[in-house]
This record gives sequence, structure tokens and C-alpha cells, in this order.
Amino acid sequence: MTSLDLQMDVTDLTAAIVDVESVSGNEKALADAVEAALRALPHLEVVRDGDSVIARTDLGRDERVLLAGHLDTVPLNGNLPSRREGDRLYGCGTSDMKAGVAVQLKLAAALSEPSRDVTYVFYECEEVEAARNGLKRIAENRPELLAADFAVLMEPTGGLIEGGCQGTLRVEVTARGERAHSARAWMGSNAIHSAGAVLDRLRAYEPAKPVVDGLEFHEGLNAVFISGGVAGNVIPDECVVTVNYRFAPDKSVDEAEEYVRSYFDGFEVKLVDSAPGARPGLDRPAARAFVAETGADVRAKLGWTDVARFDALGVPAVNYGPGQPTLAHTKDEFVDLPLITDAENRLLAWLR
Repeated sequence: MTSLDLQMDVTDLTAAIVDVESVSGNEKALADAVEAALRALPHLEVVRDGDSVIARTDLGRDERVLLAGHLDTVPLNGNLPSRREGDRLYGCGTSDMKAGVAVQLKLAAALSEPSRDVTYVFYECEEVEAARNGLKRIAENRPELLAADFAVLMEPTGGLIEGGCQGTLRVEVTARGERAHSARAWMGSNAIHSAGAVLDRLRAYEPAKPVVDGLEFHEGLNAVFISGGVAGNVIPDECVVTVNYRFAPDKSVDEAEEYVRSYFDGFEVKLVDSAPGARPGLDRPAARAFVAETGADVRAKLGWTDVARFDALGVPAVNYGPGQPTLAHTKDEFVDLPLITDAENRLLAWLR
């Protein structure tokens, strides 16, 4: 079985974790290694759930914080084993997010008596469909394991704090018409032409920029797909525009859906899928201390992440990790080694 030495330098530990291939659905070897390393630490209670591992201190502190990171990666692209070039470590999962996992493990080993009780969560299948997500399963079946006053998701942020996350939904906006032969177009009504009004409304959209818990979000309403047409000689009677709405966490999914339906009043609107956002919760004591003691710059998360799962449990959360989000899932993915060390030091200062 692969073993992880938690006394290693955090950058060496990152390389060791990266070299344990863990494409979504194949996390067992890495989960086994993480579990074994954590069970060797007497100050932690360790729970295994599938290929997810949860470790907790239980010191009776006034606050409990949670650090979470996923063990899986996207499929390999000729980018294992890892390699170092100067101050960079290249390889699948370096930024997203095995550097963050290495920091979690180093903290778990170093902090036998942290100033706050700490829960460390290492979970599987984040990079695939939500039904397989280990954090989702734990939240549904063992929510008490995720109880905390504040959570940090170690997603790649380039060493910045990204508060909360946006919600997202997709709708299908349908324009109707009447079929006719294209040689006698006046006898029908062209649905594709009518869909132009949908596109006009999208072009006229002015993005809202709400401030939530002191952070400015930037909403978006965009066509992402369009479908229509029957045949080359037929006037179409239906055209569907798929629209994605990214909304700030001051709206619920129901409120966001109501807004979109109102915006496209006069058209058929069908909700396809949705996911709620998450408030940053930067007004909480643990969150304020996190920002103050890490000294990292703070911005809103303009996207959706698993922090929303914590928000659904009543746990405010932020994204903070040493990787670079723009490098995630790329063939030449890498992480800057100084950012890993910096993240370790900042979190140690927060939790000591």
C-alpha cells in the first residue's frame, strides 16, 4: 500500500500525493494512504466513508472549523508522474487540488492542540456528476460529521480568499411558430425569427453586481445553446434557447427562477437544472479571524463550488487554496511551490 510521510516538506508531500493516480472513481489507493496516515495521529478521530476520509479533533473548543478537499482528478493527459521545474510542480491534480490536500494533511499532523477544533474532510468524486460526490453523500447520510462554525474548501484560488459562490441555473426559453412550406412562408410563422426577441433581451441585459457580506458578485445571463429547425424547406414551429443564469448568493434558487421567468415574460420557460449559491459568512468570528490572520486578499467566487453544500447545512464557507484555478484540468497543470508553503504557514498561524 502507498504510504504518505506527513513529516515531509509540504511540497514533497504534494508531489507524493500527485503521483498516486486518483482519477474520479479510482480514489481507493489514495484514500487508503490518507486514512493510514491520519490513523497514526492519536489526537484525531478518523472515520472512513466509501473512499472519503474524515478526521476530527475533539478538544471542547468554543469553535469548530472544517477544511475540505477532494482526492480525485480529471482523467490523465500524459501528465503523470509529476515533475519539478524550478519553483513549479507539474502534474495532474497539482493545482486542482492535491496541493490543498497536502496542506490539510500537514496541518492535521502539526496541530495536536489547535486553538479551534478542526475537522479535516478528504472526499471522492468531485470532478464528476453530483450524484457520485462524496461530500454530497456525507452531507445527506452523516451531516453531523460536517458540523462546524466555518469551513474552508481548499479549491485552487491562487492564494486568495474567494468568499462563498454563485448559484447557477439553466432554463429553456421556447419561441413558438407555425409550420409552412418555405416557398409559402407567409402561411406560417417562423419560430427562429421569433427567438430573435429572446436574444434581444439577452443583449439588453445589464448584469447586477450585488454586494453580499462585503463582497461584490457579478451576475450573468447568457445564451449557451440554441436549437430549432425541421428541414431545409420547412418554416420551423419551435426554437429553443438555453440560457444560463449565474446569480449572487443573496438570491435563493426559487428567487432566481422567478427573476428569469419574469425577464422572459411572454415566452415558455422551463427550468432544466439549478444549484444554490453560498454566502461567504465573513461576519462570523471564525471567518473574520481567518481573513485577519491569513492576511490574504478577499474577493467573491464567481462560479459554483462545493461551498454551497456547506451553506445548505448552515455552515458559512470560503474557497482558499494554493493552486491556480486557470490551470485546473489542463495538460500542463502546475502549482507554484511557494504558494503551497505560504498556504501552510497562513493556516498554521490561524489555527495555532
